[in-house]
Amino acid sequence: MAYTKDDFLADLAIYSTGAVVGLKNTGKFLAYAGRKGITLGAIGARRAAPRVAGGIGYLARRNPGILAGLTLAEAYRMGLLDEPIEATQEFIGEGIETIQATAPPKATRARRKTKFNKAVSVGMAAVRKSKSFGKPGTINNAKRAFSAVTKVASKVNKGKKVAAKGVTGTIARAVRRIL
Repeated sequence: MAYTKDDFLADLAIYSTGAVVGLKNTGKFLAYAGRKGITLGAIGARRAAPRVAGGIGYLARRNPGILAGLTLAEAYRMGLLDEPIEATQEFIGEGIETIQATAPPKATRARRKTKFNKAVSVGMAAVRKSKSFGKPGTINNAKRAFSAVTKVASKVNKGKKVAAKGVTGTIARAVRRIL
């Protein structure tokens, strides 16, 4: 959609109140002013205004970061940023002092493995060595193997009877050493 006279007037009203329109609309605003030969007080000399406005508008549309950087550089040169910079430095200094004043966090140690978890680990190792869930060294259905190991470990832990033969017996013999 083209930037029209009405858009320009609306943005001019917004700028005159001291509000910010945004980089995209600022570029369009300045380009329109440059094309129409409108001299804006912020841009500079009367003869250079249309060219500068067009150039700034083009620059703002192509790379708004450069325009923002130039604006910040000019504000810094004029001394407008001295107070905010000092306030920021004070704020950061207070934050560093606060961090130094607090005690360092306590070192946390790794959670201990429970007996049941150790038993399940040993049981899974026993299943991996056996040829019950695939060839020795591999498990072809890990979900089913884990389910069988946890059920057997739970039964052994509770003192219930467990089969002595097959994969259940293999798991039970391995788990009993832990539980």
